[in-house]
Amino acid sequence: MIDIKLLRENPELVRENIKKKFKNEKLVLVDNFLKLDNEWKKIKYEEDQLRSKRNKISNEINKYKKEKKDASFLLKEAKKIPEEIEKLEEKRTKLEEEIKQIMMKIPNIIHESVPIGKDDSENKEIEKFGEPKVPDYPIIHHAELAEKNDGADFNSARETSGNGFYYLTGDFALLHSAMLAFARDYMVKQGFEYVIPPFMIRRKVVEGVMSFKEMDNMMYKIEGEDLYLIGTSEHSMIGRFIDKTVNRKKLPITLTSYSPCFRKEIGSHGIEEKGFYRLHQFEKQEMIVICEPEDSYKWYEKMLQFTVDVFRQLNVPVRTLECCSGDLADLKAKSADVEAWSPRQKKYFEVGSCSNLTDAQARRLNIRIEGKGKIYLAHTLNNTVLASPRALIAVLENNQQKDGSIKIPESLWPYMAGKKLICKK
Repeated sequence: MIDIKLLRENPELVRENIKKKFKNEKLVLVDNFLKLDNEWKKIKYEEDQLRSKRNKISNEINKYKKEKKDASFLLKEAKKIPEEIEKLEEKRTKLEEEIKQIMMKIPNIIHESVPIGKDDSENKEIEKFGEPKVPDYPIIHHAELAEKNDGADFNSARETSGNGFYYLTGDFALLHSAMLAFARDYMVKQGFEYVIPPFMIRRKVVEGVMSFKEMDNMMYKIEGEDLYLIGTSEHSMIGRFIDKTVNRKKLPITLTSYSPCFRKEIGSHGIEEKGFYRLHQFEKQEMIVICEPEDSYKWYEKMLQFTVDVFRQLNVPVRTLECCSGDLADLKAKSADVEAWSPRQKKYFEVGSCSNLTDAQARRLNIRIEGKGKIYLAHTLNNTVLASPRALIAVLENNQQKDGSIKIPESLWPYMAGKKLICKK
C-alpha cells in the first residue's frame, strides 16, 4: 500500500510512477484520493473544533457551578455536541475506508534501477549461469518421458480432479521430493529457519499480501469459511507477522518454507500445455526476509543468488532477468525472474521470481520495527527457492541422456534412496 504522506505531499511523483508502469487507468485514483482526503481533513477539523468547544463549555459549566450561577443554557448546548461529533465520526470512518481502498490499488513506487517497459517482452537479461547446451540427440518431452516410464499418470488425475492435476509415481516422485529436500537443506545451511506454515489463510491476510486482482485470479476460496488455499507459502509466512512490532535486534528474520500451492489459473502454453508447466497444484520451497529498510536491496541480491546456486547444483543452466516496470505487480518495487534452460525447446523458461516489496506489504499488514527510539515499517522480500514440478522439467531435460535415461545430479544422491540413474523402461 502506498504511503499516505507521499500521496499528500508529492502526488505528481505517484502519478509519474503509475505512468512508468503503463497503468494510466489508475491515474484517476490519485485524483479521487486527493478529493476524499480534503473532505476527510475538513471533517477532522470540524471534529476537533467541536471537541475544543465541548472542553471550553465544560470548563465554563464548572466555573458557573462554583460561582453558584445558572448553567442550564450551557448544559443544553453541551448536550448537543456529542451527537454532532458522533455523526462526523461516522462520516470520517466511512471516508477512511474509501481512502484505504484507493491506496491499496495504487502501485508501489518502483526502484530507480527498474527498466521502463510495457510487459515481460521488455524484461532485461542480467546474467547467464552455466552453458545452455543442445545435445545431438532428441530430448523427450517430459510428460511423454514420465508416462512411458510409469512416472506420471495424467489420465487418472483428470478423472479424479480434472485438468491441471497429476499423479507422480516411482522414481519420478522420488526425484521430485529429492529436489525439494535438497532446496530445504540448502536454505537451512544459509542460516534460514525452516517452517511449515498453514496452507489456508484468512481474507485479511490475503488482502495484505497481494492486490485484489491477483487474489481474484489466483486464490481458491473455501466455501462457507473465511479461508483461502494459499497460492504460495510466502503469503502465510508473511501473514504470521500481521499487526506485530518486531524488536530491531531480532532482524533480519530469514525463513524458508515448504508447502503445496493451489492456483486457479491454467493457460495454454503451446507444446507445454500437457505436462507439468502450469498446474492447479504444485509444491514449492520458498524464502522470505523481513529486515531493516536500508538492508532490503542487499538481501534482494543475496536471495536471487541462492536460487541460481540451487539450480546450478542440479546441473541446470539458468539466467536472471530484470523485470521491467510494466511487468511488476502493484506491490513490487523491484523484481527479477530466474529462468532455466530447456534444451528441447532451445529457450529459457521461468522457474522462480525474487521480489522486494519495500514497505508496501508491511504497511498493509502493519508489520513494524521498534528501535532507534521510534517505531517504523519493516521491508519484506520473497523469493522462490525451487518450485516443482517446473524444476522437475528442467532437471529431466538437462540431465537426460541419449538412451532416455536420467542421470541424477550428485547433489540429490543423498535423497534418492541410493539411486543415481533413472533408467528408461
